[in-house]
Amino acid sequence: MGTELDLHLLSASLRADASDLGTFVESLAARLEAALPGHVRVYRWRERMFGPKLVRKISVDAGEQRLELTYKRGALESTCARMSGGIVLKTETVDTEAWLAALTAALAAEAQRNESARKALERLLLQ
Repeated sequence: MGTELDLHLLSASLRADASDLGTFVESLAARLEAALPGHVRVYRWRERMFGPKLVRKISVDAGEQRLELTYKRGALESTCARMSGGIVLKTETVDTEAWLAALTAALAAEAQRNESARKALERLLLQ
């Protein structure tokens, strides 16, 4: 992992469901939760009292970054935050493409540093 080809494959894999935002967010949350337990927090809640719980926010801690994707009213809001010692130093709102690029780069960097992260990334690609 970590080659340019692998980054393109990961990027394409993450964007696969982007045409339908609801499906994209649900799919991305499920894939990240399965591949990176402990690094991903997914927040779900109901719109109506008896409706299904749907993903509304995904938060990924990747090294010194926290990447958050929020889905509400049919729109995505994405932020990248720099952290130090678990404290957020700076948060920046970015477009979804930039967020996906940051997520891809953070996952690839983590995979190069850590064997278990590399295996998790492979599972993410194979889903």
